[in-house]
Amino acid sequence: MTHLPTSSTPSRSVAVTLLPTMAAVLAGFVVIGAALPVLPLHVSHNLGFGSAVVGMVAGAQFAASLVSRVWSGSFADGNGGKRAVLVGLVTAAAAGLLYLLSVAVTRSPVLSVSILLVGRAVLGGAESFIITGGVAWGLALVDAGHSGKVIAWVGTAMFAALAFSGAFGTMLFTAYGFAAIGLLTTLLPLLVLGSLMRAPNPRIQLRQRKSDLRAVFDAVWLPGLGAALASVGYCSILAFSSLLYADNHWRPVWVGFTAFGAALIVARVVCGHLPDRYGGAKIALLFVLVQSAGLLLIGLAHSSVLASFGAALAGLGYSLVYPGLGAEAVGGTLPQNRGLAMGIYTGLSGCSDGSRKPSIGVGCRSSRFERRVLYQRRCHLLYNRHCFAFSLQRPSGHQAHG
Repeated sequence: MTHLPTSSTPSRSVAVTLLPTMAAVLAGFVVIGAALPVLPLHVSHNLGFGSAVVGMVAGAQFAASLVSRVWSGSFADGNGGKRAVLVGLVTAAAAGLLYLLSVAVTRSPVLSVSILLVGRAVLGGAESFIITGGVAWGLALVDAGHSGKVIAWVGTAMFAALAFSGAFGTMLFTAYGFAAIGLLTTLLPLLVLGSLMRAPNPRIQLRQRKSDLRAVFDAVWLPGLGAALASVGYCSILAFSSLLYADNHWRPVWVGFTAFGAALIVARVVCGHLPDRYGGAKIALLFVLVQSAGLLLIGLAHSSVLASFGAALAGLGYSLVYPGLGAEAVGGTLPQNRGLAMGIYTGLSGCSDGSRKPSIGVGCRSSRFERRVLYQRRCHLLYNRHCFAFSLQRPSGHQAHG
């Protein structure tokens, strides 16, 4: 049975409507996040390879995810967001089977790491279909007036999974080895897949003509670039906050990232409706200044309390920059091209994540002073990013008709 969203979708019912989508995204990114902290240990300690191979295995997922964003978005437009999510979950389970196969042949390290590399690439493709399909599915379930809230809440499910699954994956790996990660990656997506079979499946809007990739890209590239620049602050906190705390003997070292994540989640739950009500570009402009102030405070802080407050302020600011610019991206495209638009948008905004692992290596070699300067410089970078939000402001109700 298909369901069509109506313009009368009440705001308070949006959360309930999005639960299946958020559950799929949560499950998909739990299996992604669970492997992140243990992959280097498995590849280096169990298989005996050096940092170059560790980087290849870790980066294969990101590269595959980036390459497949346009494909996943186009698939979601042509076949429906729900079907794209289901394909992503099945693909994630296939990646888990490849993980298990690689564990079974660990006596041949080269063969094992080769299979693991393929599994990571397959999981990257699954990531694209899950997040892009999830947003497209959510946008189809509610009316266009809630697009900012959809992007905010689906993104919150992804962020929460990545923030808390790392510790869970580490516990599994410590107790049972990498085979436990493979089992989790295989079984969890299949369990969620079964629960989603009866979830609402909105009717696909037929395209009058083939999607114009260039027209969609022209509408999305500026919001995507703005989101990528805003994500620099998030990546800097993820990569350097624990090092900054350790340099200053502030304990525990994870408080900065936890403060950032908690503030982001609370802000999206409480304020997720603001981009829809006041305009995505205006909200992004306001909140990126808040994020910049938080990063500046981290760079100037001489106590863990001030640094943690700055991290929370940065999380509050970043919370609505991404959905605000995302609302601008989908608002500039036709409804039947929104999956493709979100595929391009998430691909562009995710480019900053690709610098995360190299940044950690640079951060490990940096002095305490250099890390403080880094936060201040990234604050100025984000402050200057406000010109993107200014250029994105459109009259209310504008949509591209290319």
